[in-house]
Amino acid sequence: MAGEVSLKKRSKLCRQESSKSGKDSEIGCERHTATSSNNQDKTRSGVRVYKIVVLGDGGVGKSAVTLQFVSHSFLDYHDPTIEDSYQQQAVIDGEPALLDILDTAGQVEFTAMRDQYMRCGEGFLICYSVTDRHSFQEALEYRKLIQKVRASEDTPLVLVGNKFDLQMQRKVTTEEGSC
Repeated sequence: MAGEVSLKKRSKLCRQESSKSGKDSEIGCERHTATSSNNQDKTRSGVRVYKIVVLGDGGVGKSAVTLQFVSHSFLDYHDPTIEDSYQQQAVIDGEPALLDILDTAGQVEFTAMRDQYMRCGEGFLICYSVTDRHSFQEALEYRKLIQKVRASEDTPLVLVGNKFDLQMQRKVTTEEGSC
């Protein structure tokens, strides 16, 4: 199961679906299930779903990182993302799981969506480009915003320094990125 890839791409922020029973509905990035408790959603087969949100400035490579993870391929070119969602099967703590990965927009005009992403995410990847100091500074701001919106300091978060192959254009040192 760990090597399997199950892609599901969704390009709308607000989508509402009803199951045959009418008990399930999906609005934005939240999934409400009559049998869910403690924000631990399960698929119909009982597999735990983890909501992962990928954040960062525009052009830092969020979509490239996400697609590399789910499809093991590299993008030479990609149109700017408004919102894309992917699903990846995984094994977490020895149990089968489904990662619901939300690849978000980095452009300023989509900032209104971010609070919603941050409220419903269970884990976060904050990406910056090692060739862009401003994107690194913004990554630190994303961290602060997540803590503010979620009112918690123990939210799982990974800082990702992308475009590592462009060493000659590096603006953020390895030491800065590992703090």
